[in-house]
Amino acid sequence: MIDSSMALDRCERMLQAARKAGAETADVVMSASASESVTVRLGALEDAERSEEEAVGLRVFIGQQSATVSASTFSNDAAAEMAERAVAMARLAPEDPYAGLAPEHLLSSAADHRDLDLADPAEPSPTELKVRALEAEEAARGVAGVTNSQGGSASFGQSVVALATSHGFSGAYRATSHGISASVIAGEGDAMQRDYAYRTARHLADLPSGTDIGVLAGERTVARLNPQTMPSGRVPILFDPRVSDSLVGHLLGAMNGAAIARRSSFLLDRLEDEIFPDSIIITDDPHRLRGPRSRAFDGEGLLTRQSDLVKNGKVTGWILNAASARQLGLAPTGHASRGGSGAPGASVTNVHMQPGAITRAAMIADVEDGILVTELVGQGVNGVTGDYSRAASGFRIRNGVVSEPVSGFTIAGNLLDMYAAMTPADDLAMHQAVNVPTVRVDGMTIAGA
Repeated sequence: MIDSSMALDRCERMLQAARKAGAETADVVMSASASESVTVRLGALEDAERSEEEAVGLRVFIGQQSATVSASTFSNDAAAEMAERAVAMARLAPEDPYAGLAPEHLLSSAADHRDLDLADPAEPSPTELKVRALEAEEAARGVAGVTNSQGGSASFGQSVVALATSHGFSGAYRATSHGISASVIAGEGDAMQRDYAYRTARHLADLPSGTDIGVLAGERTVARLNPQTMPSGRVPILFDPRVSDSLVGHLLGAMNGAAIARRSSFLLDRLEDEIFPDSIIITDDPHRLRGPRSRAFDGEGLLTRQSDLVKNGKVTGWILNAASARQLGLAPTGHASRGGSGAPGASVTNVHMQPGAITRAAMIADVEDGILVTELVGQGVNGVTGDYSRAASGFRIRNGVVSEPVSGFTIAGNLLDMYAAMTPADDLAMHQAVNVPTVRVDGMTIAGA
């Protein structure tokens, strides 16, 4: 796989080809990745895969006209052909008053780019991956009540991302990822239940053992056996960390500058409103060491920075790239995200809701009759109105104690009402891209049996 310097060299050659073809300005993003995974089932090797990919994306501008082309291979001849095709397409494209590279005076420099410790020097062998996968599956199958397995797996991947622009930006970084998972079945016939556990980390040292992952998968699966139904009504709902991150995910989508510019967000005209209780803080931290989405610069070359997306219960602003910032008359926020094809979008990095003061145990003990939701199904969320309706499963809470599993019900409400009624527990764990503790939301409607 190519390294960072080689990727930057290819980007520069692509920029030279774009200038020669007639582009006034341009940017190039290049990525390369290599990954391998091993899957076992019932103690035997089931699958072993290795893949390597490269992609390059060129965006050119002629005035306010632009076009993007991408390819999966790179050579000098291919660079010239891509550049000529992109320029020809741009000449035919309609003018976009918001198109263009990010403002030059806001570009970051190499001196600004912190080492975020994203690359683990250790690369596991296929044999080591198999051992981890077997360990996870064996531990899961060893949990009393587990009757079958869907497999255990372990993986390793490494990637390089490079970005260069015609107005002076050049940057690249390398990252790695280790993963381990297990999925098993409990029960027999129509009473079977399935669940899983997985974890990924930049460095192997931060990854739990296969035994820990397997035991968690087995215990989750057995706990789902013999689910009961829920009566319809209104009861307190606790969202387990397995699903509470999705509530913040809906917020992030509504904060995207493109949605605001299209006037298709339930947060429109709500910047001055207290959306959450004033104690809730939601932070975006692109500089988190070994973070799953950490990056020193964004997809347009701007410096990233830590920021509170929600503070004192209020949304602090929008998630902007250069185009949406121009459309809204604001400054870009360093949230541009760029793939190999198409113009940059906007996205956050490592997001977490700061924990509350109440323990999860105390939160549960305070519920006389409610639900601990551990799984959500479907996409029943309206990003324009905030209306929320999703199928769910989890566990009944009776007299302050988590009791029998429940399934086959729907929870419904409106995200603005849900956010206003949200209380976080203190059990925040930082191992995903979006991390949220257990949260309690009162006032939602349950549609059950």
